Amino acid sequence: MISTTVTETGLPASFTSFVGRQQEMAELRRLLGSARLVTLAGAGGVGKTRLALETAVASLKAFPGGVRLVDLAPVHDPVAVPGVAAAALGLTDQGTRPVLDQLAAYVSERRMLVVLDNCEHLVDACAQLAQRLLTAAAELRILATSREPLALTGEHVFPVPPLDPAEAAELLRDRTQPARFDFRIAEANEAAVARLCMGLDGLPLAIELAACRLRTLSVEQVVERLEDRFALLTTGSRTARPHQRTLRAAIDWSWELCTPAERLLWRRLSVFAGGFALDAVDGVCVGDGVGAREVVDLLDRLVAQSLVERADTEDTPRYRLLESIRQYGWERLVDSGEDQLLRRQHLDFFLALAERHHQDWFGPRQAEILARFRAEYGNLLAALEYGAGTQPSASEPDTAAGSESTPAALEGGVSGSGDPQATLALAAALVDHWVAGGFLGEGRRQLERALAAAPEPTPVRARALVAAAYVAQVQYDITAANQWLDEAQELTEWLGDRVASADVRGHRGVSALYQGQQEAALHHLEQAVAAHTTLGHHVGVLEWRGVLAIAQIAFGTPQAAETARQALAAAEAHGERYARAHLLMVLGRRAWVLGEPAEAKELTVSALSILQSFRDPTGVAKMIEQLAWITASDGDHQRAGRLLGAARSLLRDAGTGITMVEPLVKEHHARCEAEVLDALGRTACEQALAYGGAIDGPAQAIAYALETATVVAAPAVSTSPLTRREQQVAALITRGMTNRRIAAELVLSPRTVDSHVDRILTKLGFSSRAQIAAWWTAN
Repeated sequence: MISTTVTETGLPASFTSFVGRQQEMAELRRLLGSARLVTLAGAGGVGKTRLALETAVASLKAFPGGVRLVDLAPVHDPVAVPGVAAAALGLTDQGTRPVLDQLAAYVSERRMLVVLDNCEHLVDACAQLAQRLLTAAAELRILATSREPLALTGEHVFPVPPLDPAEAAELLRDRTQPARFDFRIAEANEAAVARLCMGLDGLPLAIELAACRLRTLSVEQVVERLEDRFALLTTGSRTARPHQRTLRAAIDWSWELCTPAERLLWRRLSVFAGGFALDAVDGVCVGDGVGAREVVDLLDRLVAQSLVERADTEDTPRYRLLESIRQYGWERLVDSGEDQLLRRQHLDFFLALAERHHQDWFGPRQAEILARFRAEYGNLLAALEYGAGTQPSASEPDTAAGSESTPAALEGGVSGSGDPQATLALAAALVDHWVAGGFLGEGRRQLERALAAAPEPTPVRARALVAAAYVAQVQYDITAANQWLDEAQELTEWLGDRVASADVRGHRGVSALYQGQQEAALHHLEQAVAAHTTLGHHVGVLEWRGVLAIAQIAFGTPQAAETARQALAAAEAHGERYARAHLLMVLGRRAWVLGEPAEAKELTVSALSILQSFRDPTGVAKMIEQLAWITASDGDHQRAGRLLGAARSLLRDAGTGITMVEPLVKEHHARCEAEVLDALGRTACEQALAYGGAIDGPAQAIAYALETATVVAAPAVSTSPLTRREQQVAALITRGMTNRRIAAELVLSPRTVDSHVDRILTKLGFSSRAQIAAWWTAN
């Protein structure tokens, strides 16, 4: 099976070798040169995901805009599909536009390959996503895996066959040798190996499960036991397809070879979506047959049997069940009657985790907290769905569970009403994840849904209203924020919740700040600080004093410097970084306004350095925008224009724009843009903006702003008669490549390259490839 870590490309890095499939992979790479949507179709366990990932890795050079994996196995709610895709593509959902619109805009100018994995239970939602993205982006390619096609016009369905006998035997040998180094396929066991692989129908998952048993059994013994299992299953399930019977039999056999305690943990682990850490296993699965002291040993035994995969990360190891194994375990969990209990314990664990991290937010663990929430994204969505009473979407019965399994068992069989109050509490406790982790759109959707489902006037609702207002403010939707604050104020006064009431005051100050209302902003923020001081709520004092400092600096009040000094000292003492970065940015703006460009640059660069640990493209954009003002005032108008272009690109990708930010920023932006245009002229100004616009994402933008990186391929305004693809072909001709080699390099068919070369010759009026090479070199 695949044991993975995540690489910088967003694709999982395999810890096991890839056996066979070379012909299929070559054909897929050829298809991706012309077909815009390719769907790998086949039974569960046939290796669709691994083939898709290996093809994607091999195609990295052909897609300069990136190759990304969208794993949909943990997702049950079709509405969540665009948000999960946005997160996988690295798009931080911070705007008020629908996330599907933001995704379409994000991919529109990128040559990307997106792998949509495990689409079968969300076929309609995946089809809608693919249709929208492919319509928006001519250079986009989608490689999907599903047990059924997406049924879109232009879709190329690629059936994934089982391994041929030679490849199946090689996979068996490859997976057996790490645990039994002396294992060989020789004349003595060759016939038994062939019978085993044939009996397993060449399904990679079934072969890997069987390989685990060759540590202690001979090939002949494994064949004998599996043949017994097949006979029993065929008698009991005549309607199942052959591949379903085979895979079911292999997993049934693994189940029966587990001890009762191992089976109990296996089925309980199926409640997790997308992976889990050891503390989650302790918090969700321990009890009534699984003791706290035996969890590690049981988990280790499941890993040794290839039923659980371990992915080593830099800090904490995480585990996952392959989807076929997970669905089999979930069927067993439903049969046991424990499914409701486990989903409730799952919700309780992640609610406690979120609330604990929210309490610890103002401190040195902010980056660690956000990383944990990103890793648990699938589990957080699953907990929110269960708490809201949302049912997982229907899917085709899984081959691991057999064709006789009921849809309810495979969907999750949830019939309870959930717990709207717990869901509301979880959505509110995740506010730092929504805001600083780059999930504003998803956070707002979850908060709106949870607030609608739990209208009771409780303290939990008061906190959720404040969280929703905060999210809306970061999206610059002040109207919605103020509506939630109105209800929150009335509710907190009725409940006598003085802490929440103080926070309402503070957020009213933020709304007033964004609207340029100096008196109201300072009045509300000062009241928030005073109220938290009276209550002895230390963290509240620190947080709101920082916001007050930002407001005082923005409005140029005499107290600004002292308030900022106190706020910075407190943040440094507590190891807090996120709020500190934004305060440093505003102090940099103040220094620039006061005519101190050197100090302004130092403060702004310091703020940008801190934000490298967060996913806050809007914050990064505002800081880079500010650095552009400072750079322009120093006379470097070309770099200022490039910084403006980078900031504009970040805001666009985040679903917002400069017109949505506070009035003072808009004024400074307009002045800087006019200054750059006047100094450079229109053509050079557009070139500088385009150069900055080529910077892809907050990390690259920060690197460029800190002068630790340059843009590799800045898009100058070109007068070339050739299209971008024709320019790529011309460049490779210059390197002496034949049409066939160019086709392999660009993942195109030779016929397509022939057509490109003919068009280049026609456009340039040439008759030879040598003339193309000379023209390219000269230009």
